[in-house]
Amino acid sequence: MTTSTNTVVAAGGACGRPALSEAEQARRANRPVRDPDPKRNAAYWARIDAIVDTAPPLTDEQRAIIRTAFHGARAQEAA
Repeated sequence: MTTSTNTVVAAGGACGRPALSEAEQARRANRPVRDPDPKRNAAYWARIDAIVDTAPPLTDEQRAIIRTAFHGARAQEAA
């Protein structure tokens, strides 16, 4: 199995996405605190991860639209 086809995520499930990189694992570890109770905060981020993991990957067209929206805003700010 190659790296690009590895579908195991940090939580241990298979969802058709590549395994989390070290950078993504670090980003997730440094997330903001949404609830002062550590258990509730962990549950919140677990729900967010589950939602994101079940979403289909973006198509190239969707990526292009998002890039245009962000880069277009930057170009307008610079003008």
